[in-house]
Amino acid sequence: MSTRQDGPDSPPISSRDELAAWLEAGCKPADRWVIGTEHEKFGFRLEDLAPIPYEGEGGVRHVLDEMTRRYGYRPVVEGGNVIALVIPDDQGGGTVSLEPGGQLELSGGMLKTLHETAAEVERHASEVHEIGRDLGIGFLGLGFSPLWSRAATPVMPKGRYGIMTRYMPKVGRLGLDMMYRSATVQVNLDFASEADMVRKLRVSLALQPVASALAANSPLSEGRINGFKTFRCEVWRFTDPDRTGLLPFAFEEGMGFERYVDYALDVPMYFAFREGRYIDLAGRSFRDFLEGRLEELPGERPSIDDWADHVSTIFPEVRMKRFLEMRGADAGGKLRTIEIPAFWVGLLYDSIALDEACELIKGWSAVERHEMRRDIPRLALDAPFRHGRVGDIAREALAIARRGLARRARLNAAGEDETRYLQGLEEIAETGVTDADRLIHDFCGEWNGDVRRVFADRIF
Repeated sequence: MSTRQDGPDSPPISSRDELAAWLEAGCKPADRWVIGTEHEKFGFRLEDLAPIPYEGEGGVRHVLDEMTRRYGYRPVVEGGNVIALVIPDDQGGGTVSLEPGGQLELSGGMLKTLHETAAEVERHASEVHEIGRDLGIGFLGLGFSPLWSRAATPVMPKGRYGIMTRYMPKVGRLGLDMMYRSATVQVNLDFASEADMVRKLRVSLALQPVASALAANSPLSEGRINGFKTFRCEVWRFTDPDRTGLLPFAFEEGMGFERYVDYALDVPMYFAFREGRYIDLAGRSFRDFLEGRLEELPGERPSIDDWADHVSTIFPEVRMKRFLEMRGADAGGKLRTIEIPAFWVGLLYDSIALDEACELIKGWSAVERHEMRRDIPRLALDAPFRHGRVGDIAREALAIARRGLARRARLNAAGEDETRYLQGLEEIAETGVTDADRLIHDFCGEWNGDVRRVFADRIF
């Protein structure tokens, strides 16, 4: 989730049109498109496999302090607590931040190629491994916490998380599990125009369950097999219907920036950020805020910063800010963290591939898309779709992505193009065996039901 930082206040919004204009300002020509990758992992103590708290020796703050000292990152402080780090631009840019249950997230820099993404992931993994070795902690790449109950999971000292924690149980039975016990890989990509945005949004919404199936990696929770291949995706289905899902309106005539604004205005708010603190506005209407009708902020109208904050608290499978965020993949190891961006870059950053992907999803109904998302958590690639399985769609989509990456022709120093980063997902699609299937096999076989083995086997 985004980390708000203090800075100059933006001017109040004078009209609804400014909200759409803010989104539209994200349009860029293709030669300026970049790749942003965000990935989370669970920290744990090596000696007893307990989750690491915020305070204390080997705690989350200790990790952040060490990253500041060793790598020159700049701390972001809220209420006296370090809650994030800013990575200098000359080191690639981006931030290291905290999710509600202490999941450590890298929100990477704006990079031009997947080769740069691979280098960024490798550098971050090296840094957390080095610090973890010295502090006696490890980091786990899975989509859901495999052992700890919600009660055993630590709580991070960020104001917005307190507001969300109070509100989540009112709107969905698994929202707190999403916050405190799930982890993801997210890919952020650009669009050239409103029409380009609409095409990319439709393709990514339709194929997001396919990406979720390929990345399925959360069949364990509280020490047991939970009956799902991606329990993280199941948790999202029961989080908050007002702000999650596949956005069926995006496939209707008239879709554009203004239509997304209308949707976002109807999503209840969480908060407003004022003078370094979060004001609880959970359930309030941003439309009322626009009219100065919030009793908590009487007569006050929102700024563009408030709008940017509000948009960041909407959680559909693909989210629009000034770019598109693909949000449906379970966290995994280093290779999966690179492969998920490769899937989306191959589909969306080559015009021919985007045409082919549009053709692939053409004619899929809202009911079919909904049923696919419903079935993916339990069945992943084995989920039925039309006259076949989701695995069939995955192979077609990967073939399109491979051709798209080949046409991009971005080469590394060894003369290799970006198609090399699809190989792991292609193997999963070809064999039908996901990371979740391997975990279930190991848990029931060699591990003899001992979930503690996962902490060595799936370390990030």
